[in-house]
Amino acid sequence: MNQPNENSVRNRSVLIITVVALGLYLLVRALPTGTNLNHMDFRTEGKGALEMCDANNPQFIPVVQVRSPVVLGLKATTGVAPEQPVALTLTLRTARGKPIAPEDLVLAHTRKLHLLIVDPTLEDYQHVHPEPGPRPGEWVFTLTPQRAGVYRIFADFTPVATGRGLYGVVELNVPGSVARLARSPNLTYTVGGFEFTLAAAQPFRAGQPIDLRFCVSQRGGGPTQLQPVMGAFAHLVAFDEERSGFAHLHPAQVDVTQALDPVRPALTFKLTIPQPGRYVIWSQVMIAGQEIFAPFWIDVLP
Repeated sequence: MNQPNENSVRNRSVLIITVVALGLYLLVRALPTGTNLNHMDFRTEGKGALEMCDANNPQFIPVVQVRSPVVLGLKATTGVAPEQPVALTLTLRTARGKPIAPEDLVLAHTRKLHLLIVDPTLEDYQHVHPEPGPRPGEWVFTLTPQRAGVYRIFADFTPVATGRGLYGVVELNVPGSVARLARSPNLTYTVGGFEFTLAAAQPFRAGQPIDLRFCVSQRGGGPTQLQPVMGAFAHLVAFDEERSGFAHLHPAQVDVTQALDPVRPALTFKLTIPQPGRYVIWSQVMIAGQEIFAPFWIDVLP
């Protein structure tokens, strides 16, 4: 006799719980996040669209060959010449023209916006962090190009609305003749009295994950203490010879409070390169308060 009443009470309880849960969900969605942009502002559909990437699973991104949901612009306020500092203003907007300001970006590796800058020879690589400009969507920085040619400036950032990495590219023309350099593969490089080595657990082959071991040591022996730079003991950035894109890699050793070997610190990385060809992998570390960059050239086999 009481079964219908019990069912009615149960149904009302389920309905109340559902309504409360839905209300909480809508409330959370309505809470201010500091950004006026949403997930749809960074959505690009169709063939050749750039997919948002998981920051915890880095890969080689062919930024130049795909359509990005962001548009970059660049303006120099002074003349551009090799070995001369130039003040630059970068504009960062969605494909629909909405400005992308600091509040629209997540703090990733201690910065909201990373610029990975490389010249046509891949011999001049610079990692720059612009500051917010006077207007929303404007970011200002200073660059000193070491060579002539068309520099490619890759932007690496994570929108608040998506929580996943996005990228864009813009170019800067530095007047002058472009050097033509002959290169050969190398996994050892010496700079500033330190020797940098990069070892692969297996041959470099396209489409296959590669385990990398990165080491730094002082020539002639002595202590080598790596200091954190952008929240990690080292950063590796890989470019293909055509500069169609890049891969930004971070070590598996994420806890910078855990000391490394004091004489020959070593870090491990993973990398998958989709296409065969010649690549450069630039390393960036901090030793005694000074940032040091070292390149490695590799040939990726089919």
